[in-house]
Amino acid sequence: MLQVSPPSFSDFHLDHKLLAVLPTLGFDSPTPVQQQAIPVALASKDLLVSAKTGSGKTLAFLLPCLQQLLASPTTLFGIRALILTPTRELARQIAGQCQPLCQCCGLVSALVTGGEDFKRQQTALRRNADIIIATPGRLLELLRAEAGDLSHLKMLVLDEADRMLDMGFSEDVLAIIELCNGNRQTLLFSATLSHAGVLKMAGQVLKDYQAIVLNSRHEAHGNIDQEMILADDHEHKLKLLAGLLAQENTDKALVFTNTRNQAIGLQKPLQLNGFRVGLLHGELDSSERQRVMVLFLNGTINVLVSTDIAARGLDISGIGLVVNFDVPRSAISYIHRIGRTGRLEHKGKAITFVTSTDWNLAASIQHYLRQSFKQRRLDGLPGHFQGPKKIKSSGKAASSKKKTVVEKKKPAEKIKIRQRDQKNIGKRRRPSGQSTGEA
Repeated sequence: MLQVSPPSFSDFHLDHKLLAVLPTLGFDSPTPVQQQAIPVALASKDLLVSAKTGSGKTLAFLLPCLQQLLASPTTLFGIRALILTPTRELARQIAGQCQPLCQCCGLVSALVTGGEDFKRQQTALRRNADIIIATPGRLLELLRAEAGDLSHLKMLVLDEADRMLDMGFSEDVLAIIELCNGNRQTLLFSATLSHAGVLKMAGQVLKDYQAIVLNSRHEAHGNIDQEMILADDHEHKLKLLAGLLAQENTDKALVFTNTRNQAIGLQKPLQLNGFRVGLLHGELDSSERQRVMVLFLNGTINVLVSTDIAARGLDISGIGLVVNFDVPRSAISYIHRIGRTGRLEHKGKAITFVTSTDWNLAASIQHYLRQSFKQRRLDGLPGHFQGPKKIKSSGKAASSKKKTVVEKKKPAEKIKIRQRDQKNIGKRRRPSGQSTGEA
């Protein structure tokens, strides 16, 4: 029987320096997305890649990027590869993975994000770094200040591309793309690329591209148990959250809220219940956000309360539980939130609190994903809300409430036209009371 050898990074014919360093960084064999995307990217084709969270997308674009630069050295000035991401946290994470790969190859990378010293970043760009990992807003500021040059750019990568091409970022991203070398190679990666508007815009950014789709929105997250707990109100949810975190006893838990104020409001009650809690939202300065992430990574804090700023791309080992304190505003947000657990085929759990006002939103998310959340109850914390009341389809009404009846419009009455009336059409009518001369 013919034995098939397992896939290896050496199959991609990468530079020997890259192949030597990969095992030392914990990369032993390529994941499915890496197996499919890397050969196409190395062939200099544009790519549109959709693969689930935790599937290894970062290395799937970093390796081709580095290989292309090593294979075509140049003396020209300017940025040669650009990786754009929506958040500072994700940019730092990619930079952390990119830096040791660059060091082994003699390439230089630089991180450009908001909240950091502008002049220092100007200097980094003017020193002709090979690879820039950046958030769009700050990079555009620097480019307009003539601190960087994209006219010789070889490769552009948009990570979390659906977010990058959405309304919030698209203006800055498209402005940056206008400054790029028109002959560049472009790679778009995300876990969710199904939005029609995003796909249309992707078609404007990419040229003669190949699409690689390893998952769809309907694909079940088999390694993530998805549950929901019905709640009465905010106070009930606070009690449920404390009880749930105590019961699950996970190394790390990530709690999502829809607003900054909601996130701030959860920190102190959880601390009073004995949890080591960190807070993350967009209004914190860059140094504080970085400090909180380090504390969460090393386990100093075991519960991170965050807005959707932590929902995109972050790879933090040991997150066994994701709690949606607020039902996310869309199914796409839900997918990215729960993707922080159950990464690289590890088991995870995602639990969503659902009140009566959230029921329809939660139902729409389940309908969109074609999945059902298992309903769960916590002992000692019962609630009054048990889901919407069912309406009987026949017989007497189940309640005394009046039903709204929509009346059907009656068809317009037909006007009967008599034959003798048709004879008189166009004739002058005599005044009433005047004799017609007829018997």
